[in-house]
Amino acid sequence: MSSVVRGALRRLGPGGIVAAVSLALLLVAVFAPGALSPHDPLAISPAEAFSPPSWAHPFGTDESGRDLFARVVHGAAASAGIGLAATAIGIGAGLVLGFAGALGPRAVDVAIARVVEVLFALPTLVMALLLVAVIGPGTEASVIAIGAATAPGYARILRSRVRGVARSDFVAYARHEGAGRLTVFVRHIAPNTLWPLVATATLGVGQAIVWVSALSFLGLGALPPSPEWGAMLNAGRVYISTAWWMTVLPGLAIVATATTLTVLGRRASGTEAR
Repeated sequence: MSSVVRGALRRLGPGGIVAAVSLALLLVAVFAPGALSPHDPLAISPAEAFSPPSWAHPFGTDESGRDLFARVVHGAAASAGIGLAATAIGIGAGLVLGFAGALGPRAVDVAIARVVEVLFALPTLVMALLLVAVIGPGTEASVIAIGAATAPGYARILRSRVRGVARSDFVAYARHEGAGRLTVFVRHIAPNTLWPLVATATLGVGQAIVWVSALSFLGLGALPPSPEWGAMLNAGRVYISTAWWMTVLPGLAIVATATTLTVLGRRASGTEAR
């Protein structure tokens, strides 16, 4: 084993290694779900409805006899894709607000700071519910709602980071040497502010998956028979006393994915002890 690999494994630690393996399985489920489950996630078999977990159906079947393991595997693409899209919207809006507030005129900074503080005071899920109520239910609406609800947090982090870097000695030296504002931004401010946001975004994807699943569970996001994890929770809650696997196993997929991304995000940002 090379020193580079040993160093990477040492930095990850046991928890990070488990998270990395889990992420690899998640990526396989997203890009090649057939490699993990050959079953059609939408194929119904009424004669096998409510079958408990078995060798034939590791996660059991639902009320229509659909293979639950296939639905969880194929649903990874939908849930992860929705989480990534929501995070991208949140980061995009956060970049605009953060850079405008930190580098723009004082009046713009004050206005953005006040708006961000008001929005940041609202719990993310509550704000998302308000936006869905205005936009209307559906997958696209839930993605936009979660993205908009998470934007204030990213904007606040970026604004603080940019202001700190802009006041640093190396930026002052670059300006003293005659570097223009665009040069200073491209060479010094952006590289020293965007990387921490990438690590934060890794954490944000896991959180976004949980929040989007919550909206789907409430019937405001993806709807059955879509193999999206939150929609599966919504469909299985009616049968939780007689077919627990319909709710517990998709719920565990959500928890495992969020935990995996959280652990790796903390490793990347250096905020978790090894």
